[in-house]
Amino acid sequence: MPVSPLIVFDLDGTLVDSAPDLINALNFVLGREGLAPVPAASARKMIGAGARALIERGLEAEGRLMSADRVDVLTRDFIDFYAEHIADETRPFEGTEAALDHLSAEGFLFAVCTNKLEWLSKRLLDRLGLSDRFAAICGADTFGVSKPDPMFLRQTIARSGGDPKAAIMVGDSGPDVGVARRTGVPVVGVGFGYSMVPIEELAPDLVIGHMSELPSAVAKLHATLGLSI
Repeated sequence: MPVSPLIVFDLDGTLVDSAPDLINALNFVLGREGLAPVPAASARKMIGAGARALIERGLEAEGRLMSADRVDVLTRDFIDFYAEHIADETRPFEGTEAALDHLSAEGFLFAVCTNKLEWLSKRLLDRLGLSDRFAAICGADTFGVSKPDPMFLRQTIARSGGDPKAAIMVGDSGPDVGVARRTGVPVVGVGFGYSMVPIEELAPDLVIGHMSELPSAVAKLHATLGLSI
């Protein structure tokens, strides 16, 4: 039986612009420690490796060292605050829903592979009315590994009912490109996300600057790489 082609998306900085709510949660916990807020332009580039890494990067930016136990406390407080404000300002990037509509009509399935916790990812996509679009929504706690561990992407593809030979990864940062490369899956990089380095320097197969460009990028990858459809 033929396998439906699959597109696996990162979440923060790829499907949704969640930076405002993540930065608000970061500055909430830093403020309780008597620290100044991290400017939005700097904090955006700290996003992508999960809540704890975001807090550690925020502390580093403030020149503050804390014990692992104290960072654990801040991480729990961050998650509690963020869960209550997860979609205050977060919205899909412009063109995302139209691109999904276009690709769905062509027979593509979709999945999410994110270093965000699974339950937070589902809550966010529920609030935005997007959850039903995805065959699987997998987070850092789903399989006990994070990107760029290739097991994470392989298991996400399997849970979606897909095949790595008919899959494409879409993401905005090093872990996304890394997990795709380690899994042998082609990858589209988005130039509007939160990468700490320009996405072009990470050498994805293609780079797009707007979600409206995704359908043509996917078509090009299928044509040039001979992916299964």
